[in-house]
Amino acid sequence: MRTFLLALCFISFIACDNQKQSQQQETEKTKVLDIEAELASIEETRTAFQLAVKENRFGDLKKYGTSDVKSLTPDCGSWEPFKTIRENPSGKFHYDSLVMRPVETIIVSDSVAYDFGTSSTYYTNAEGEAIELNATFLAILKKDKTDGTWKLHREVANTVKLD
Repeated sequence: MRTFLLALCFISFIACDNQKQSQQQETEKTKVLDIEAELASIEETRTAFQLAVKENRFGDLKKYGTSDVKSLTPDCGSWEPFKTIRENPSGKFHYDSLVMRPVETIIVSDSVAYDFGTSSTYYTNAEGEAIELNATFLAILKKDKTDGTWKLHREVANTVKLD
């Protein structure tokens, strides 16, 4: 009888523990994202990235992207001279700033979002002329698991203007 009671207590303990774990998993699944807080966090990352460009802190730009970030910029028309001189700076060339204007930012999940909008890249060419390049972009952002910040994961930009 004593063995039976011990076995019954042990089975009850395991059943209760499994039920508790199941309830915890269910609670984690139903966590509601604070969309406004996530959007604010994305805006903070975007602002910090633009400031790093403006302040010529190009070494800092890596911290705003995932380790396997991929970014495709336009490779035609007015972008060609910029890409060429950026690779081999000469004369009075200077990458002045980047201004991003998101039209739509969507939080897809607790770890993925996308940003769609337009941007202007400002630079000074070798002759000292100020140039503005416009683009439309679609960026996929991932939330860093270690520090919880949103980072650029993929970006595609082109010269087609939004209507």
